[in-house]
Amino acid sequence: MILQSRSNLVLACGLSAIAGYVDGIGFIHLGGLFVSFMSGNSTRLGVSTAEADWPKALHALTLIGLFVVGAGIGSLIVLGQGRHRQPLLLVVEAALLAGGAVCYGLGWPECAIAAIVLAMGLENAVFQIGGGAGLGLTYVTGALVKVGQTLALALTGGPRWAWLPNLLLWLALVVGSVVGASAYYRINLTAIWFAAAAALFMSALFALRARASRH
Repeated sequence: MILQSRSNLVLACGLSAIAGYVDGIGFIHLGGLFVSFMSGNSTRLGVSTAEADWPKALHALTLIGLFVVGAGIGSLIVLGQGRHRQPLLLVVEAALLAGGAVCYGLGWPECAIAAIVLAMGLENAVFQIGGGAGLGLTYVTGALVKVGQTLALALTGGPRWAWLPNLLLWLALVVGSVVGASAYYRINLTAIWFAAAAALFMSALFALRARASRH
């Protein structure tokens, strides 16, 4: 339902691109762990536990816990009162990402990663409506499942282009990860500043849309 609106689709793809950008950076920096893809970290947790590699297992579990906390904070913001909950959430995300960049600059990489993971968990609440789960923006497994399902529907007489929005959401994350990885190889975690600026820009877009909808 969310992606049926053209404006929602554009905004969702923008946020997914930011998530891909940040996760590309985090994946390289953490040597194979993720800052937004918790399915991958959960697998890493299971494998490390089987191998009795407790430091790696604890690392993965910590990232998962931080992501859940971020998602919870995001939900509290969106389910609160006020007309500008979505822009506010993205301002908080931008602040966390900027905080991560500052922490890295101060020589605190662990704090930087913690702030980044919280921000990624937070982002998934942007399209949360009426207490529901909302739209996952920092992971696209569900989007790919929907691409396959809606393609099957199209082949059996259903809507011809219903698969396209979810494919675009996936593509946005992939493109974002390419850009993020390229930026990391050039300037390391300093590249998170660009993600913070992008999140702030997205906050402005949400605020403008909310203002336009009232007129």
